[in-house]
Amino acid sequence: MTTTHPAPATAARAAPTAARGIRRHLAHSPWLFAAPGLLIVGVFSLYPFVSTVINSFTDRRTLLPGHFVGLANYRELLDDDMFWIGLRNSALYVLGVVPALVILPLLLALLVQRHIPGIAFFRAAFYTPVVASIVVVGLIWVWMLDDRGLINALLETVGVGKVGFLSDQWLLLVSSMAVTVWKGLGYYMIIYLAALANVPRELHEAAAVDGAGAVRRFVTVTVPAVRSTMVLVAALSSVAAFKVFSEVYLMAGPNGGPAGEDTTLVMLVQRVGTGLSGRVGYASALSVVVFVVVVALMLLVLRADRKEDA
Repeated sequence: MTTTHPAPATAARAAPTAARGIRRHLAHSPWLFAAPGLLIVGVFSLYPFVSTVINSFTDRRTLLPGHFVGLANYRELLDDDMFWIGLRNSALYVLGVVPALVILPLLLALLVQRHIPGIAFFRAAFYTPVVASIVVVGLIWVWMLDDRGLINALLETVGVGKVGFLSDQWLLLVSSMAVTVWKGLGYYMIIYLAALANVPRELHEAAAVDGAGAVRRFVTVTVPAVRSTMVLVAALSSVAAFKVFSEVYLMAGPNGGPAGEDTTLVMLVQRVGTGLSGRVGYASALSVVVFVVVVALMLLVLRADRKEDA
């Protein structure tokens, strides 16, 4: 049997053609790998966002199709007292929670960074609230702060008397902030520990040789070295604090405490937009406002960081 081999010229022409085909296939391969992630983002993030924006211009309800009403929902929320109460409480939550979550986890990270026997146990203990269910955490704190709870029982024992942690408007909000800070300490502590691991020890040693004490080394060495991480923590905690729901909902109840005065914006969205007769259009307008404020918070934090770098 005679074997036929392609002519050298034909093989030479076929090689570049095959190479171009391979390059074309390789050029599309990144999109094939990214397709599952893009599909998930599109279905669970992009589509709900676009749908919410569209619904905010309609009078849609849970079981009824909506009709286009333009800016009527946005005009209505400007005259809604509960909207302003929710915006006030969400803003106060940011002001009360963010500074604590920027500073306290850093101090905690400096504490557990030390290489002493048993420090691993304390690291795990400080991180435990992060992995605990927020429902369980909320119920525990409600049990402790209730008028007949553990803390009030101790206060009565020492002669102070009962404190309305869950019945007073402002104390309830402060109590919810304390739960948020307590639950977030361990999470941001881990972020700071990663940043502190990259701070050269020589900087602290040089500052100590120059006579700097612990406080001065913290201000002049530690804070500048982890400033970018502090900005990250400020941005993350700001967004989380403004969107707070679970802590206040569990401690104040679905109606937002006494006369609804502790309602946050996200609680208002849930209250207005759920149920068989939920006002989906109006709740969507509230959600768009929450999104705009969150983006504004992020831009403010990043702009402040750029000014520090200038």
